[in-house]
Amino acid sequence: MNIQKIRDILDAEVICGERYMDRNVKMACGSDLMSHVLAHIKEGDVLLLTGLTTPQVIYTSDAVDIKVISFVRGKQPEQATIDLADERKMVLLCTTLPMFESCGRLYKEGLIGCSEYDG
Repeated sequence: MNIQKIRDILDAEVICGERYMDRNVKMACGSDLMSHVLAHIKEGDVLLLTGLTTPQVIYTSDAVDIKVISFVRGKQPEQATIDLADERKMVLLCTTLPMFESCGRLYKEGLIGCSEYDG
């Protein structure tokens, strides 16, 4: 699914990475526990939905090659997080929707979760 479409589905604001909005993602993961992201995410074209806004979310995402993060519940990342994401050529989005509804909307539109991806 194209990031532009994800932004529209979530009615999200683009915080950084506008120039990478033409990228596609194959699956999504929703978590506020970065240890779960490290343990369970499948690498490659993943969208992470989270309420965590610290630089740690960028470090974790970079470790498993996540290039798109959507912050849920209207959470805004601190400037250090934005700067780090920009350095790593990541797209950061922000939606006012809660995690459950964000994941549900994307799933309803055809974006699968990591457990369903077998590519």
